[in-house]
Amino acid sequence: MSHPSDSMHSWFGPSLLDERLEAPEEQQEFKRLWLGFMTARVMLGLVLLLLQVTLYVLGQAPNVWLALLCGAYFAATLMVRVAPRPRRMGHTFDQSWLSSIGVDVVVFTALHLLHGSSINYTPLYALPVLQAAVLGSLTLAMGTAAGVTLLLLLHSTWQALRGPGDATPFFIQAALTGAGSFVVAFLAHQLSARLASEQQRARRSQHAMRIQQQVNDLVIESLTDGILVVDVRGTVHAANPAARHMLQTDERPIRHTPFSLADEPGWQSLAELAFQVFTGRGDFHHADIGIEHLGQGSRRMRVRTRMTTAHWGESEILCVMFLQDLREMEARMRTEKLASMGRMSAAVAHEIRNPLAAIAQANALLEEDIQEPRHIRLTQMIRQNAKRLDRIVDDVLNISRAGKQATAFESRVLELAPSVQRICLDWAQQTGSSAMLALHLATHPLPVHFDPEHLRRVLVNLLDNARRYARQLPDAIQVHARADASGQALLAVWSDGPPMEPSVEQHLFEPFFSSESRSSGLGLYICRELCEGHGAAIGYHRARRIARDTLMDGNEFFITLRQAALPSPASRAPATP
Repeated sequence: MSHPSDSMHSWFGPSLLDERLEAPEEQQEFKRLWLGFMTARVMLGLVLLLLQVTLYVLGQAPNVWLALLCGAYFAATLMVRVAPRPRRMGHTFDQSWLSSIGVDVVVFTALHLLHGSSINYTPLYALPVLQAAVLGSLTLAMGTAAGVTLLLLLHSTWQALRGPGDATPFFIQAALTGAGSFVVAFLAHQLSARLASEQQRARRSQHAMRIQQQVNDLVIESLTDGILVVDVRGTVHAANPAARHMLQTDERPIRHTPFSLADEPGWQSLAELAFQVFTGRGDFHHADIGIEHLGQGSRRMRVRTRMTTAHWGESEILCVMFLQDLREMEARMRTEKLASMGRMSAAVAHEIRNPLAAIAQANALLEEDIQEPRHIRLTQMIRQNAKRLDRIVDDVLNISRAGKQATAFESRVLELAPSVQRICLDWAQQTGSSAMLALHLATHPLPVHFDPEHLRRVLVNLLDNARRYARQLPDAIQVHARADASGQALLAVWSDGPPMEPSVEQHLFEPFFSSESRSSGLGLYICRELCEGHGAAIGYHRARRIARDTLMDGNEFFITLRQAALPSPASRAPATP
């Protein structure tokens, strides 16, 4: 349904060439139509001039006024045609109308008068009427048709006054030509208005389509799932960054489309899946496949496929593949599961703390009245296990606090080597492990961003873990604090313990995982949370160190810390953990 303002605009205002439309598309369309009409006027002026020359060659007496009129008309149309800028026609008989349509009407009327009845120039009036209907408003078109009709009636009256003959044919001819001019003006304007309305609707649709396409491209580009658009030949016509990342290898980076799934042997499973989808063999809307990359292992993916529908004018059907990395899916599920487990564990820990405190207090009161050695050993067991439970409760609660503490307290700038030395010496004195511990600390300043208390918790946890598996020999535990080859601060705790099993190494930093039955499995997890909160990274590998004058293999936990700028001597102060 058209809007009322549209119908009013088509009746009383410019249709195709509204002065308010200043978009480049409208300007180009107006210029094309304007040049078309101006070229037609130039060609008509040339034809009229050649007509006079032809009549003179055929022996007819030359009419100087007609020749001058045709030459002047040709020159005038040529000047308007080469004008630097097309001028729009308004709603009234303005300068633009006078320089084009008005000149045509005057010249054609003069030709009609000067040539008499030997040649009929009436059909030429169709040009100015059409020009006014297409390039102007309906009012201007009807006014031009009325002017042409009035001139034809005046000419018929003049013919009737000139001679004694019957003037009825002249008036009938003028009336029919005038009526035809009104019909042509109305129909031409309605057609131009219709075309203008369709063109504007098409532009709006194109604009909306471009916006929708930009939004779709933005959404597809930002998706974490890969998207491939494949044809029946296995050619990929579109691939978002996630899909290119999943498919690319070190030897074959994917930057542009199209490319073929047959180009890489590792993509063979995708190519087979696309072929099976196009041939319609079985239900392949969901499938788990593997992509093999030579020397880089395999990547397991879940693939969902959808087929596009062929619209009119389109014969090719495409297959859209949605790729999901199963490792990332499993990691997200594991993270959500761990988060739920952490919340539940924190709630349980809060509930355990009160009865545990009551048990410890009752056991302490009981120890005061017991004298029998057997009962004393039992109360000691209760006390030890109560402390162990209390420590586990603290570790569980620290899981939820670790990230908050790391973000709530701003990281201080501390000297790594002196801080590590103080922590290690305190730990060795408390555990009696001084003979096992060897320190290798940087002699130059090594300032880092870390909270002193958090550094103590991380380092003590790693030292306790190393002491549990190290041999009771000198240099069995080594602590290194230095700058690596890239200039980054590095803290490492090495022990000469046996290598870990692959299943244990794979889950080292996960909560509630431990190879020891008496351990809560939270120590390394808390260490990782604290390190990440301060912008540091913790990891594990087997490393070789010199211990007891021998190069030995051992387990090493290393932390890469954020190095800070050296403070000025006036502001430098020792950081006490």
